[in-house]
Amino acid sequence: MTAPGHARADSLARLRRDIVACGACRRLRRHCEAVAARGKPEFRGWTYWGRPVPGFGDPEAALLVVGLAPAAHGGNRTGRMFTGDGSAAWLVRAMYRAGFANQPTSERRDDGLRLLGAYMTAPVRCAPPGNKPTRAEFARCRPFLRREIALLPRVRVYLALGRVAFDVCRELLGARGADVRGLRFAHGAAYELGPAWPALIASYHPSRQNTNTGKLTEAMLDSVFATARRLVDRTHPGEDRPAAARRGTGVAVARVAAGLGGQAHA
Repeated sequence: MTAPGHARADSLARLRRDIVACGACRRLRRHCEAVAARGKPEFRGWTYWGRPVPGFGDPEAALLVVGLAPAAHGGNRTGRMFTGDGSAAWLVRAMYRAGFANQPTSERRDDGLRLLGAYMTAPVRCAPPGNKPTRAEFARCRPFLRREIALLPRVRVYLALGRVAFDVCRELLGARGADVRGLRFAHGAAYELGPAWPALIASYHPSRQNTNTGKLTEAMLDSVFATARRLVDRTHPGEDRPAAARRGTGVAVARVAAGLGGQAHA
């Protein structure tokens, strides 16, 4: 008999194939292909992914990190969500310090990164021109996110990076029956919607615009992930979390204290 975890991993693998093969949004596909063909001088010699980017992480995740869309020279280049750009560097360092990642860097698909009790995704899977998907593009891509969430039944906390991701998470929770009235985006806001629903945390997106201007600092991002860790540990006590996550948390905390400071696509 196949264990539930293996069955979910198989289903997530099928979802990944469907995402990568999607060609529903021609504007986005043309843009991703053009960026891949043109490249960027600092990545000369790199073969770009140039296709839709699936989610990445632990099939037993209790934390779901939701962004907006792959970056043109990040996920669209590397083929993995939040990999290879400045936003990825900030995000994964914070996840590592909070015990949600086994290493503080996310540079390429084969770099050995594993998420521990966490999963990263986005409502749009192709890098959009100007980082602005249209309403129609959001709508065409939304079923992928719904399928993904259905295949991650242990998720108890959504962490939304940016106002758009927050609005998407709020709408998804509302569609499932949660009372989302009064939920407003503000960095660090954490909404607990009751035992039947995941909590929702809001954070500024770790984009260069936010990090270079000081709108988002590493301390602010660490605080958000500390809240996520507290909520995850409340609903998934250490003894109930996957063994790898328990070991990873201890290693991360020890390395941070000492000042040292791949999981495949499911």
